[in-house]
Amino acid sequence: MNPFPVVRVAHIETTEHAQPWLITDLWGREAVGFVGGTPKSCKTWLALELAVAVASGRPCLGRFAVAEPGPVLLYAAEDAAQDIHQRVAGIARARSIDFERLAVGLITEPILRLDIDEHQQRLADTVAKVRPRLLVLDPLVRLHRADENSASDVSGLLGFLRLLQREHHVAIALVHHVRKASATQPGQALRGSGDLHAWSDSNLYLLHRKDRLELHAEHRSQPAPDPLVVRLHDDPAHIVVEGSVGADEPGLQPLHRGILDALVGQPMTRTALRDIVAVRNETLGEALAWLQARGHVVRRDGLWGVPRSRH
Repeated sequence: MNPFPVVRVAHIETTEHAQPWLITDLWGREAVGFVGGTPKSCKTWLALELAVAVASGRPCLGRFAVAEPGPVLLYAAEDAAQDIHQRVAGIARARSIDFERLAVGLITEPILRLDIDEHQQRLADTVAKVRPRLLVLDPLVRLHRADENSASDVSGLLGFLRLLQREHHVAIALVHHVRKASATQPGQALRGSGDLHAWSDSNLYLLHRKDRLELHAEHRSQPAPDPLVVRLHDDPAHIVVEGSVGADEPGLQPLHRGILDALVGQPMTRTALRDIVAVRNETLGEALAWLQARGHVVRRDGLWGVPRSRH
């Protein structure tokens, strides 16, 4: 018999203060998961926003810091290469990123099936060659011929992707559909076997609620930020954040919302914040005092920010 290797947990080598995030608050470092949503909810747009952010190192959606930038690899089963080119170019222009220098690669093979051994090996070889930080596969339904409702069928696909993630230290985002806008945990509405939700580490959901589009995040090992209201902006097309879902608290004024939106991305000095919200120093002080008294903002080491539960 050849026993499995065993190591005492206390002796496992770790990197002190290891970075838990690929994109702070949105996607874990080397996490696997889903960009899910209801039909026509900009799922592909959000996946491309993640790709552009990781490849450029610029904040995702203009506010979520990229902790570990690097190359990105895409496979788009439903979009022509020219369409992907236009979308990524537009996002780059909106985020003031040099499109020509953007390390986002597109797999141009017409068919990729995650349930075919040869395709699995070719994908693994491609990942080994490109060494991306993030692999985006869009959408899952076009990448296999298995029964999504069968736990045994799904487990083979997910097992391969988990092995790919561990062997190549790559984060993987699968674009997928949800059956409906769940009133509780959106992941429970992912179409297919419950193993899909159980497998994932980080998930982002775009849900139509109350005549608006909401972005919800969930993570296996980290707290999630508050949901955001987002929309697809034109010229160039890209996703913009309109504010927090919880920003309609009684007494919360437009200035308060502007302050919270500015501080979600990163803490900043009062002077820097005043430049963004463009109000008198006295007015800003009153607004900060109001928000601080209600626990919406905190001040540490001379910087204003939002508590972790809101960030």
